[in-house]
Amino acid sequence: MHHADSGALYRAATLARTAVPGAPDEWTADSVLRAAGRVTQARRGTSFEIRLGGNPVDAELHSPEVTALVSAVAKMGPVRAWVYERMHECAKDGPIVVDGRDMGTVVFPDAQLKVFLVAAAAVRARRRLIQRLHREPDAAEIAAETVALTQRDAKDAAQTRQAEDAVIVDTTDLTQREQVDLIVALAKGRR
Repeated sequence: MHHADSGALYRAATLARTAVPGAPDEWTADSVLRAAGRVTQARRGTSFEIRLGGNPVDAELHSPEVTALVSAVAKMGPVRAWVYERMHECAKDGPIVVDGRDMGTVVFPDAQLKVFLVAAAAVRARRRLIQRLHREPDAAEIAAETVALTQRDAKDAAQTRQAEDAVIVDTTDLTQREQVDLIVALAKGRR
């Protein structure tokens, strides 16, 4: 089974557009999609690696510049359709785990299992910082990231819909291994 992350595609489209001249307030869906033509996905292990112009861009996807601009890009209807299409391409070869906004409501409404993950904002902020910085963040970094994350959540609220049949899993006090084990158990229970 493979994993695909729709958020990484929005970030990749945003990253691609930053490489083209033009102020972000002048970006259009068409200009983002033209730039995103350089974005590809390749299976790597159990996930899909995002590439820009053939080069892996995982670290760049989480840059402060991309993070600041991705919410505006994710609101563009044609870009959302492009991401949905990419997610369906990932699912063509068999069972898949996908994550992202709209996955259980719009993209895969008939999925056998839909899980809606929640966690306290400060915990999410710490986890994101560890992922980005590859070290334990200090309290000031967590506080600043919590504010930024909360603001981004507010911007993205219109695109965040929980599927009515989703199982809510609060991961605040769970390790990553515990989260995986819980979701795997839920999936086995649906077979």
